[in-house]
Amino acid sequence: MAKWGEGDPRWIVEERPDATNVNNWHWTEKNACSWSKDYLRDLLVGLNLKNSAGSCKITSIEKCEGDASANNRKAKIIVFYEWELSLKWVGKVKDKEVKGFISIPNLSDENTAADLDIQIRTEDKSDEAQTMKDALRSEGTEIIRQTLNKYIIALKDEYTKGMILPKKDTSVSSTMSKLSLSHDEGQVAAVSTGPAKVNGISNTGVKLDLCDINTEASMKCTANDVYNALTRPEMFVAFTNGSGQIEPKVGGKFHMFGGNVHGKILELDPPKKIVQDWRFKHWPEGHYSRVTFTIDEKQDTTKVKVNQQGVPASDQEKTREGWDLFYWDAMKRTFGFGSYIL
Repeated sequence: MAKWGEGDPRWIVEERPDATNVNNWHWTEKNACSWSKDYLRDLLVGLNLKNSAGSCKITSIEKCEGDASANNRKAKIIVFYEWELSLKWVGKVKDKEVKGFISIPNLSDENTAADLDIQIRTEDKSDEAQTMKDALRSEGTEIIRQTLNKYIIALKDEYTKGMILPKKDTSVSSTMSKLSLSHDEGQVAAVSTGPAKVNGISNTGVKLDLCDINTEASMKCTANDVYNALTRPEMFVAFTNGSGQIEPKVGGKFHMFGGNVHGKILELDPPKKIVQDWRFKHWPEGHYSRVTFTIDEKQDTTKVKVNQQGVPASDQEKTREGWDLFYWDAMKRTFGFGSYIL
């Protein structure tokens, strides 16, 4: 390691109070989904859209689907967000109540607030409803754009406070990252990676929120069939629809699905157990999850349980969907199965 004033600054050891992520060089990520949903709800529900046609306000968020995260790389903050919103509104025109919806399909980091596609619909086709719809298009959309711009600014400025970790002689209290996040499902913990191991997984120097995933399926085949599909090169190629290769030995490498998933085999106990280091290629470099296949043959089916430890929480849903859409569906095409549980 270099001393101050010597060598590549990426490797300088600073006198840092938290002793983590020197010079903020490594990629760190905060999942902003829960925070974003709460913030958007606070901004939008009850928002007054009063206009020349009459009174109007947003009463609820009917749909809020998407993702958001804040990232720090080389001491530079980068935010990603992509949301699809559907809002319900209620208004009055000449003492008649009218109702409708507002759809916003493209709230994302690829668009500015001015680029948002704001679609107005009404529940009925009365003259009053049409009058309110026209007024919202001409006057209400600008209010909505200004309001959503507050979310964009807050995500970039407020939510990312503390992601640039303190350097030498910098106060911890003013800059330490706030890593306490809430998640809807799965056991998630803020893990500071380092030279040691967390849950048996080699660490990379990147601070990540990690979670575990458990899933299982019942296959109409023998335990040997399942084991061979997951390890024998010719069956593995067929199982992955020609996208995968594998070396069936401890230490052997594998990849599949266009190289999006790769890793190596850590343990083989035919036909009962397979343990792998497993990662998506877009995960922080060097970070692997630990996947354990437990294969249990029953009287007329074989149950396969998968425990995956160390999944970045920001990829929890994507990873769970992957087991459903790729592994279990591929098994179904190969053998057929009775049921699966995610």
